[in-house]
Amino acid sequence: MAEPPSLVLGGVTLPDGRLADVAVSGDRISAVTEPAGPVAAEAGTRVELRDYLLLPAPAEPHVHLDKVLTAGLIENATGDLEGAVESWYRFRATAPHRDIADRALEACLRMLGHGCTAVRTHLDVGTRTGLRFLDAVVAAREELRGRLHLEIAAFVDVPSAGPAGAGNLAVLAEAMERGADVVGGAPYRDPDPLACQEELLAVAARHGAPVDLHTDETLDESVSCLGELAAQVTRSGFPHRVTASHCVSLGVQAPDRVRRIGAGLAAAGIGVVCCPATNLYLQGRDHPVATPRGLTALAPLAAAGVTVAGGGDNIQDPFNPLGRGDPLDTAVLLVLAGHLPVEAAYAAVSEKARWVLGLPEVRIAPGFPAELLAIPAGSLRTAVADRDPRRVVVHCGRIVAGPHRPGNVDRV
Repeated sequence: MAEPPSLVLGGVTLPDGRLADVAVSGDRISAVTEPAGPVAAEAGTRVELRDYLLLPAPAEPHVHLDKVLTAGLIENATGDLEGAVESWYRFRATAPHRDIADRALEACLRMLGHGCTAVRTHLDVGTRTGLRFLDAVVAAREELRGRLHLEIAAFVDVPSAGPAGAGNLAVLAEAMERGADVVGGAPYRDPDPLACQEELLAVAARHGAPVDLHTDETLDESVSCLGELAAQVTRSGFPHRVTASHCVSLGVQAPDRVRRIGAGLAAAGIGVVCCPATNLYLQGRDHPVATPRGLTALAPLAAAGVTVAGGGDNIQDPFNPLGRGDPLDTAVLLVLAGHLPVEAAYAAVSEKARWVLGLPEVRIAPGFPAELLAIPAGSLRTAVADRDPRRVVVHCGRIVAGPHRPGNVDRV
């Protein structure tokens, strides 16, 4: 006998325009049927969501929870990336443990309210900061358990190659033992970028962990570590997921080189995360006219078969004073600044973002994970355009955010 549903989302609009009841049993979708009324959820909770569009829940593949909500405390005097880095470095030595955890928790709840059920954060680790940020966010992660999937990339300081990098690499290894899930770093800022990439891949291999590297976050076309990263992954047979985030300089490379690098990334199975809001804000300030957009080469990467996700990156900090942690904002920018179709932009912040995180695919069909977002809208285009705040968020088969969360739903 089939397990009765624990939750029914009644009368929702599916992405193809059909109306349906979507039943959930445990953490999986169990049925998608014609709307049947309250009797369809005799054993559980039925939530009427007429005029709501039901979508696979978005995920946030790239955020910095150590930095969030500090815009009122830190001034980026120059407005560019170097100014943001310098002002953050001055501030980070003073941030107390509880403040870090509280800000991280608040930002995660904001993202959850916007629909994100999975988040990857990068957190600074190294000899200058130790593991303060990691320990604080690990504590916040425990508070969020059951409501949000949160994974941590240990974002190691440079240098992290050669004798000068030994101390930072030791802290990175300790971070992986203390709760980090992913090896992170910014090799393009290292004195020896290619050696740095090799070291970080080696650390990840020893810990059986994925890699997510800040890559070529500059409009300087001479800075291009991305192609060699693909070659290193291919040569080594690195068995875990590899992500290259930002990849800004690829957007100003010659077309033939972009195609060649794209083919290498696709062959190596490397995903790319584009962070449009932060890179639009930070990049191109030395180009007062014909200002480049600062995004990676979205169309050529897609044509090459590379998985490209969209990330929000920064939430009200010196790297982006206006970030809201809303994946639909990211989708809007991927359409307006990146020229993606609306459907592709939403896929970048949902399907492709989950792929980057190594999470299973979500479809609104029986057997798939019940990771869902319901939002008042008649179509995907209007959902992205209007970004209505009245959202219902389902994680692991439970309503975890929105007006219909437990305590505000009717039993039938």
